[in-house]
Amino acid sequence: MAILYIIGTPIGNLGDISFRAVEILKSVDLVACEDTRRTLKLLSHLGIKVKMLSCRSHNEEVAAEKVLSALRQGQTVAYASDAGTPALSDPGAVLARLSAEAGHDVIPVPGPSAFSALLSVAGGRDKTVVFEGFLSPKPGRRKNRLKELMAIDAACVLYESPFRILKLLENIAEIDNKRYICIGREMTKVHEEYLRGPACEILAVLSQKKEQLGEFSVYVSGNY
Repeated sequence: MAILYIIGTPIGNLGDISFRAVEILKSVDLVACEDTRRTLKLLSHLGIKVKMLSCRSHNEEVAAEKVLSALRQGQTVAYASDAGTPALSDPGAVLARLSAEAGHDVIPVPGPSAFSALLSVAGGRDKTVVFEGFLSPKPGRRKNRLKELMAIDAACVLYESPFRILKLLENIAEIDNKRYICIGREMTKVHEEYLRGPACEILAVLSQKKEQLGEFSVYVSGNY
C-alpha cells in the first residue's frame, strides 16, 4: 500500500519546518493541502515543484476520494494544512481516517503547532490540558462553553480571532478573573507577543491598541 504523510508546517517562521518534512515534500508524487496558494508559497521557498490538490474542510471528503485514487495507483501523498499540524483546528482528520480505513499507511511528520508552542512558554502548572480551539461565534453558546471549560480541573487552550479576542477576555474575567492567562499573538513571526496575568490586566493592555492584529492563542489555567 502507498503512504499518506501528514505534515506539520510552520505557523509563521518558515525556518521552523523540519529537515524530514522538506525531504518528504521533495519525494512525494502529490501534495494535498488546505490552500494551494499558501502551500505553494512554502514549496516555492523550499524550491520544490510538485503536483498539488486542494483539500479543505468544506470539500475534504470529496478531495479525499481523489487522494485515495492516487494512493491506489501507488503514489505517495503528503497532506499539509495552511499552518501548523493538520487536524488541530484544521482539516486533515477525515483524510487520515479514510486513508487508514482503505488500508494505506498514514504517517505523521511532526512539526509546529500553535497549541504546543503556546504550552511551551505559558508557564502553566496544569497536568491536564484541554485543547478546544475556536469557540462558537455565537455569544451565548461561546460563553456557556467557556463556563464548562473553566469549571473543570484542567487548563484549556483556545484559538481566537482579532475580532473577538477582547470579548473572550471579558467573558473570562466575568467567570473567574483570578485565573492565570497566557496569550500568544503572531507566534514565531516578526511581531510576536506574549501577555501573562489575569484576564482583566491583559484586557487593559489590548484595549489600549487601536486594533488587534494577528491570530491569538490563549492558555487558561484550571479550576483549583
